[in-house]
Amino acid sequence: MQTIDITLTINEQTHTLAVKPNDTLLEVVRDYLDLTGSKEGCGQGVCGSCTVLLDGHPVRACLTLALEADGSAVTTVEGLADGDILSPLQQSFIDHGAVQCGFCTPGMLISATALLKEQPHPDRKAVRKALSGNICRCTGYAKIVDAVEHAARPASGCPDCHTKDTGEDHD
Repeated sequence: MQTIDITLTINEQTHTLAVKPNDTLLEVVRDYLDLTGSKEGCGQGVCGSCTVLLDGHPVRACLTLALEADGSAVTTVEGLADGDILSPLQQSFIDHGAVQCGFCTPGMLISATALLKEQPHPDRKAVRKALSGNICRCTGYAKIVDAVEHAARPASGCPDCHTKDTGEDHD
């Protein structure tokens, strides 16, 4: 099959790659660049495990053709940390026990990162809405919402985390 050269800036590093016309962005980051944080859960854009930022916006990498991303900036979960220093959101996920099996975590972190860039101090309802496209089979979502809420308000801590939860985190 023929290949086409594309250029992507992935986690602030520019790459020129020869891709097949039907390669997805997920295949490029995982198979071509060995960035395996983004997961393929369903291959249909339903679960959110493959979510990456494309020019700052969350997209399902399993549904996005690599050719569509040519010339764009992509951020994967690996790009959230600064070397060995986790982002405040990543650290908050750890501090709040918001990871169980970890399969959904990369997509959750990417979706939450996009939310916090757009809305630095979201309420629980906004957090739940932003994460609604990410399926977690292990948690009740409360700890994940707590972690995002805490990352948005690190100076004040998170005294109300979980106490305002309505139990409807995964609508």
